[in-house]
Amino acid sequence: MKKNIQDRTFDFAVIILDAYFLLREKGHYKLSEQLVKSGTSIGANVEEAQAAHSKADFINKLTIANKEARETRYWIRLFNRKELLLDFPSYEHVSKEIEEIILILNSIIKKSRSNLS
Repeated sequence: MKKNIQDRTFDFAVIILDAYFLLREKGHYKLSEQLVKSGTSIGANVEEAQAAHSKADFINKLTIANKEARETRYWIRLFNRKELLLDFPSYEHVSKEIEEIILILNSIIKKSRSNLS
């Protein structure tokens, strides 16, 4: 069974928390904050979109989630180093999953915009 975007972004945030704790164990406090902020914000904005008061508000919340996902992708790519997350057991999964999340969000936003007119 396929997961919906809410479940996927929640599960993604859980893995991001694991990465956050690993980075903190390694002493990378500021970098860990960057990752956890953007990585958990994706799902929070997807969740907020479910209670949108209009289609435009829904699109706006998902657009914010998409921007946060793109920022998270940047941090994940940057952290592909031995000193940071290269030894993180879920690194490959999280790298692939952020790409999928971005594609899904793009698709939902595009479809929602076309239904708006």
